[in-house]
Amino acid sequence: MQPSNPHILKSDQFLTELDRFDLVIDVRSPAEFALDHIPGAVNYPVLNNEERAQIGTLYKQESPFAAKKLGAALVSRNIADHLENHFLDFPREWRPLIYCWRGGERSGAFTHILNRIGWKAMQLEGGYQGFRRTVIDGLDQSANQFSFQVICGMTGSGKTRALQEIGKLGAQILDLEGLAVHRGSVLGNEPNIEQPSQKGFETALWNALRRLDPNKPVFVESESKKVGGLHVPDALMEKIRNGACIELRSSTATRVSWLIREYHHFLTDTDNFKQKLGLLTAHYGKVQIAKWSEAIDAGNFPELVEELLVKHYDPSYLSSIVRNFPAYSQEKFVGLDSDSDEAFAKAAKAIVVELGSLAY
Repeated sequence: MQPSNPHILKSDQFLTELDRFDLVIDVRSPAEFALDHIPGAVNYPVLNNEERAQIGTLYKQESPFAAKKLGAALVSRNIADHLENHFLDFPREWRPLIYCWRGGERSGAFTHILNRIGWKAMQLEGGYQGFRRTVIDGLDQSANQFSFQVICGMTGSGKTRALQEIGKLGAQILDLEGLAVHRGSVLGNEPNIEQPSQKGFETALWNALRRLDPNKPVFVESESKKVGGLHVPDALMEKIRNGACIELRSSTATRVSWLIREYHHFLTDTDNFKQKLGLLTAHYGKVQIAKWSEAIDAGNFPELVEELLVKHYDPSYLSSIVRNFPAYSQEKFVGLDSDSDEAFAKAAKAIVVELGSLAY
């Protein structure tokens, strides 16, 4: 019987030990890292994208032995580079966690060298694949453990801003749009920022929920199953949709004012604005889209925004909210007097009080 490796962090220890490491190091290629990684990890690849592809090709076309020889040379060179450029200032007590795709050769080599130097490095058992299983299981558990208080409201009612104000009061919040880097509509992508991958989004959800107390309610916005191009896990979405609901309600004028403030980038990037509205051609026809484009060119933004609300967003909201949120009731609402900071703070306090969840 072989003795256990003292430098291996067992997968069942991961959750309790993760936050105790000085640094989490992902040694996979930059492409693998960009797709998803452990929150807070830094990428010090032992093989870059091109080198990883080269080794894979050599493995298939020549032999595993040939691939291992070249791979060892490349890995050694890259680890030496990281040591010289990133690690020389760390003290002897420095304690990093190292992982790769499956917890195998790449992280093993890196961990071995760091420990031979004298640092207290640990290698994650199962690597990223093991972590991915932790995320999936954790999201399923969260769907069972947490209760949600849902802020409903038509487009432009300021649900996200109210949610942020509720967070300032000390209540627990889950900002799905923030985690998805999208505002949840055809115009909702953030300028110059790509959404994370589906796996990256799920990791962000898992990381946000693991820091919350399941014994206290969590405030969240009413959302569709998809936020931009990302899918909210089914079990979690079902639990949210069965949560207690309250509507944030404001006048059309207030919503128009707020939307112009929030989507101000479209006022300067009018070509992008027209391109996004073009996605609605199948619903409204080319003539209507052309009229909206003319309004953009003329700078008639308040009138355009109001028409988009009345014709597109409000009917869509009204048809979906009752269908998807069983606890929704038109009689349960909080008014937003204006789009001022004071009005949002007042509405946030009223929402928390109205739902009877004084979590602060």
